[in-house]
Amino acid sequence: MLPPALAIGYPMTIRLRKFIGAVLLFGLVIVWALIAMAFAQAPAIRDNALASIAYYIIAGMGWVLPAMPLVRWMNRRADIG
Repeated sequence: MLPPALAIGYPMTIRLRKFIGAVLLFGLVIVWALIAMAFAQAPAIRDNALASIAYYIIAGMGWVLPAMPLVRWMNRRADIG
């Protein structure tokens, strides 16, 4: 038998929504970091100090944009009605 939050027709609890969101955020950060490290090895970025600084600033802050909808979903209240 499924827990009430996973059964069809029942709203997802906030606790479950935040747990799923935290796991997905963790995965997003890991994948983002691996991809950013791979792109950082490009000669145009690696050999130029100014391009390297700009790249690391953009890549370091860039994960926030894909994470925003996920965080918004995590904080949404359950529709009980």
